[in-house]
This record gives sequence, C-alpha cells and structure tokens, in this order.
Amino acid sequence: MASSAMTKTNITTDQLALFSLKSQIALDPFHFLDEGWSFATSICHWVGVTCDSRHQRVNSLNLSNMALTGKIPRDLGNLTFLVSLDLGSNNFHGNLPQELAHLCRLKFLDLSFNSFRGETLNLKFNSIAGQIPKVIGSLVNLRVLNLGGNKLIGFIPTSLSNTSRLETLEISDNSLQGNIPEGIGNLHNMKVLSIEDNQLTGSIPFKIFNISRIEIIAFTGNSLSGILPNGLCNGLPILKELYLSDNKLHGHMPTSLSNCSQLQLLSLSYNEFDGTINSEIGRLSNLQKFYLGQNHFAGIIPQEIGNLVNLAELAMEKNQITGSVAISMFNISSLQILSAWQNNLRGFLPRETGNFTKMQHLKISGNKLIGEIPKEISNLVELEELLLGDNGFSGSLDMEIFNISGLRIIDLSVNNLLGSLPPNIGFILPNIEELYLSGLTNLVGTIPHSISNCSKLTILDLSNNQLTGLIPNSL
Repeated sequence: MASSAMTKTNITTDQLALFSLKSQIALDPFHFLDEGWSFATSICHWVGVTCDSRHQRVNSLNLSNMALTGKIPRDLGNLTFLVSLDLGSNNFHGNLPQELAHLCRLKFLDLSFNSFRGETLNLKFNSIAGQIPKVIGSLVNLRVLNLGGNKLIGFIPTSLSNTSRLETLEISDNSLQGNIPEGIGNLHNMKVLSIEDNQLTGSIPFKIFNISRIEIIAFTGNSLSGILPNGLCNGLPILKELYLSDNKLHGHMPTSLSNCSQLQLLSLSYNEFDGTINSEIGRLSNLQKFYLGQNHFAGIIPQEIGNLVNLAELAMEKNQITGSVAISMFNISSLQILSAWQNNLRGFLPRETGNFTKMQHLKISGNKLIGEIPKEISNLVELEELLLGDNGFSGSLDMEIFNISGLRIIDLSVNNLLGSLPPNIGFILPNIEELYLSGLTNLVGTIPHSISNCSKLTILDLSNNQLTGLIPNSL
C-alpha cells in the first residue's frame, strides 16, 4: 500500500514537472505537446516521454527537433529519475536553471542549438563566475553534455572537472571566453571534446593531449595561442580528428604528430605555424583530410606525402612552400581536393596529374609553374574547379583542357598560353559558371557565338587579350 502511494506521489511529481514545462512553451507549431500531453493518459505514454519499468518514473525526455519555443522551468529539476534529457534544435531561450543539478542520475544532456544565455534563475543566491552554471559539475553521472549553438557567455566553469564520467563535451558556437580549464585534462573518459567557434584565449592545456580515450579534439575558431607540445600524440593512441584551425597558434609542426596513427583529419590552417612540413607526416596512413593553409610553412613538399594513400583533401594554400610538386603525390589516387595556390612552387606540372581521376578541385594558381599544361588533365572527368592562373604556363590553349563537361570554374588567366577559344565552347562546357581568361596576351580570335549556350555563366573575364571582332549579341 505504501509502495502504491509512493508511486502515485512520484508520478504526480513528474506530471507537475512536465506540465510546468508545457506551461512555459509559447509556441508548439506542430501541436506535439498540445495533443500529446494530457492528464487523460499516463505520462509514460506522452510524446517524447519514456518511463523506467520498475518505478514508472520518467527516465528519458526527448523533445528535440520539434520547433518548440519557450523556457526551461525550475521544476524540471524534480524529474530526479531522469537519465536522458534532449531538448536540442528547438527555440528554447532564457536561463539555464541551476535546479538541473538535482538530476543526479542524468547521463545525457543535449540543449544544443537553442538560444540559452546561460544565466541562472536566481543569481542572488550564489556567485556564479560564468554563465554555464557551476552546479553543472554536480552531475557526476553525466556522460554527454551538449550546449552547442546557443548564446552562452562568460567562462567555462572549472567545476566541469568533477564530471569524471563525461565522454562528450560539446559547447561550440557560443561566446565563451577565457582559458580552457586545466581540469578538463583530468576527464580521462572523454572521447569528444568540442569547443569550437568561441572566444577562448591562452594556450591549450597539455593534459588534454594525455586523455588516452579521446577520439576528437576540436578547438577551431578561437584565439588560442602558444605552441603545440613536442609530446603531442604520445598519449593519444586513438585520436581520429584534430581541429585547431583559425587560432593564433605558432611554432613548428611537432614531429610527434606521426604517433597519432589513427588520425583521419588534421586541421592546422589559419594559424601562424612556420617551419617545414615534416616528412614524418607520411606515417599517417589513415589520414583523409589534411589542412595546412594560411600559415607560414616553407620548404618543399616532402616525398613521403605520397604515402598518404587514403588522402582525399590536401590544402596548403597561402604559405611559402617552394620546390617542385612532389612527384610521389600523384600516387594518391584517392585525392579529390588539392589546394596549393599562392605558394612558390616551381617547375613543371607533370603528366602524372592525369592520375588524379577522382579529383574535383585542383587549385594551384599564384605559383611559378612553367611549361605546358599536360593534356592528361582531361582524364580528370570529375573535375569541377581548375585554377591554374597567375603562373608561367606556356604552349597552346589546347581544346582538350575544355573537354571536362562537369567544370564549373576555370582560371587560366595571366599565363603565356596562346591560341584561340574553341568555337564550340558553349557545348563542351554546359556547366561553366566562372571563366577567367584575362591577361593571356597571346589569346587571339573572336568570342565564339556558342558561348551563349553557357546558361549558368555568371563571371566571364576576357580582359587584356588580343581578341577581335564583335561581342556576340547573344552574350
């Protein structure tokens, strides 16, 4: 009898908590709660609600992607059997109530892509240093915390280091500032650590690079500074993705990066790194995406880069890389994007370029390449973007260059090419959107009438050439 009374009391508590939430919903465009939450039915059958079989208490609440608009009430903290709370991808706003700390069984918390400002309901009863409440550190059973895509401000609370079972911390796309707390490095169960696109400063705590279970580290889009430690990757045996781009990091690329043998994505672009591209990088045989653009890297492209047989994207634009294009690179048949524009690459573009049969974007403008453009480029049947401008290419403006029907962007400007435009250009380039042929002082002939068939064309640059005749009326 006492057990029945307790169950009734608990169900009533959960009912009141859920109805309190419903009362704070200002907009429910698809009527999920209007029609699915009623005293006429057990709360265990309400939309988005799951109860545990033993106590008949609410242990899961999933209202994600329902286009709800409203606030989270304090009473939600009374759902003390809650294990999973997912309100992500709605339009919740306002305060994060500190009563969420009462959910001591909580393992999964997703409030991402709402508009929370992270303020507490009652600031006068505590001294919260940041706008992510310190009490979140009381959720010692928490496994997943996702507060990404909100309007959180302030600092990352040091109390997060108390959530020792945390496996995923996602607080990207906010306005958090200050340093990354050292204590984050003590979360030894962490698998995903993502704090991208905030306003973080200071250096990256070295302890983070010793979390042996971590698979993803993402700090892109902050103002982090300092160097990467030489021991980087010595304690990261299963790291798969490392995002450090768009910060203020400097120094050399650590040779120990080669110890991250499982690494699939490495992003160091938009920083202040210098030195050379380490030859040891060739040991990362699982690497699929490698971004080095917009730094101060110099020296040559190491031949060992050809060992990256699974590489799909390689970006090294806007550096001071010199020497010839590493011939070993053309062994990477999986390469889809090669971006090396605005460097100091010299020599010829080899015939082996035709081996890149999966290439979609080939961007090597703004270098010092010479010689003929290899006809084998016509083998790149999946090519969408071909940027060879501002080099020293010579020879004939061969029609075979234009034989790739999927091309959307072509830039051959400011070279020493000669010849004329193919008369059927409008038929062999049906998808062309941008065509840059300026500064080809040996380009002669007329503008073909067929160019009017390029219905997707938005940019056509034929300036500074020797073209003659009339501009076609159809243009």
